[in-house]
Amino acid sequence: MNPEASRCLLCKKPKCALDGCPVHTPIPECMLLYRQGRLEEAGRLLFRNNPLSAVTSLVCDWKQFCFGHCVLNVKKMPVAWYQIEQEISGEYLFKHSLERQSLELTGHRVAIVGAGPVGLAAAVWLWEAGAEVHLFDANPRMGGVLRYGIPAFRLDKKYCDAFERMFAEAGISCHGGVEVGKELSLSALSAEYDAVLLGAGAEKPATLRIPGEERAVQALPFLKDPSAFKLGKKVIVIGGGNVAMDACRTAVRQGCETWVYYRKTFENMPANPLEVEEAKADGVQFKVFQAPVEVREGGVVFRDCENVQPEDGGRVVTRIIEGTDHFVACDTLLTAISETPDFQLFHDTGAVMNEWGWPVLEEGQKVQGLPNVWVAGDFCLGPKTVVEAVASARVAVSAIISQLANNQ
Repeated sequence: MNPEASRCLLCKKPKCALDGCPVHTPIPECMLLYRQGRLEEAGRLLFRNNPLSAVTSLVCDWKQFCFGHCVLNVKKMPVAWYQIEQEISGEYLFKHSLERQSLELTGHRVAIVGAGPVGLAAAVWLWEAGAEVHLFDANPRMGGVLRYGIPAFRLDKKYCDAFERMFAEAGISCHGGVEVGKELSLSALSAEYDAVLLGAGAEKPATLRIPGEERAVQALPFLKDPSAFKLGKKVIVIGGGNVAMDACRTAVRQGCETWVYYRKTFENMPANPLEVEEAKADGVQFKVFQAPVEVREGGVVFRDCENVQPEDGGRVVTRIIEGTDHFVACDTLLTAISETPDFQLFHDTGAVMNEWGWPVLEEGQKVQGLPNVWVAGDFCLGPKTVVEAVASARVAVSAIISQLANNQ
């Protein structure tokens, strides 16, 4: 037994679960079962609450979530629940099959667009409720960012394989290589199925909007198949999020001298701080307060930045310092600044979109203007963590089950 378990206080109002965890993992209950040696019961409880528990316990920003909200933080000795969760959930995922929880949705067919974190979790819950579930994904195999984005040194692909096995046994269909919005329209899906859940990841990259940007390589295609790119000796990664950390750590593993350039400070980086520290440990070098202004043959022109405190005492802003241009040589520039979902699939569907081009949502994340289409994950949150995507999937699935059950 992991000695961390004996330190848990089994709080009646656990901040780790209620405040820290987006999916409100029942940590005290599972911890007690673990102490009693009832690992299968604990695994089932975790899986039903979060089918991706074995994954999120590995890739979660636990300092932000459960670990960071443990009451023992006051003594700077928080319990490493994520270690125990991985032990329990990993054991359960690889040995068990899906189990029907009810037949509430018998006779209903549900289509899920995107076989990543949202799609996997939603498919489990909807199948457990009795629905016939069909997954559609642009990639040939299921997993989404888990298979095609997060590097194998962070997440072994065996976890995606486990879901493929489970779904095949349960009769959940996965239609790979299908781009909804192109060869298959959203309108056609919503006409054929009782409910449609859009849960594809944000894969439309933001642009730097600087001259020569076409010379750069986007991080997501690189992470999808690193072997397809010849990076050269020196690589610069622009960005400060988790995708940037995955890209730089992958590049350094290919033997490249790898740098991350970021326009703000380490404290402003949206990436998991642990990932930043691990990137440093891997040999990645960082340069902060640097903004790219032009991509040229053989390198990038950067301009220095600085933080400025407004006179009115408002939020600190980062500004570019004119006259500080300097050229930095590199063989490859990887960009990982941000991504958005592809909202083109809503074209000609009647969906109500806001002024920023995002769908307007009703209660339960249902798309306004469409009778049977819901969204989850990046389609309503933007690019967030895996566990936050799973939490939003649960909101949508609950709404879908409620509406379809009422329409019986």
